[in-house]
Amino acid sequence: MAKQKKYMVVHNNPGIDCTVVQGNWRNLAKVESATWVRTYFNEDKGMRYCLWLAEDEDQLKKIYTEMDVSWESILDVEETVPDMWGETWAKHLEAEKTADTLGV
Repeated sequence: MAKQKKYMVVHNNPGIDCTVVQGNWRNLAKVESATWVRTYFNEDKGMRYCLWLAEDEDQLKKIYTEMDVSWESILDVEETVPDMWGETWAKHLEAEKTADTLGV
């Protein structure tokens, strides 16, 4: 299996019926060619941000096209968390300066 990357799929469907979206979510949870991780949504504005693991963008386009679900954009993304930018990250950088694997 090829390495999977993270993708954020943005859907902008103001006025979409939430029962339609929920039906799509049931179907997306069954997809085997990629992994749906989670969705952030604002029902009032019709916005959804879906995080996926997939081999490539075309794989996601195929999934959504076959299900007749529109999307605004599909972006490969990386993740960061507050711990990486706080005290934990500073300690990591200090330890890295003297690590045996420096420059490897």
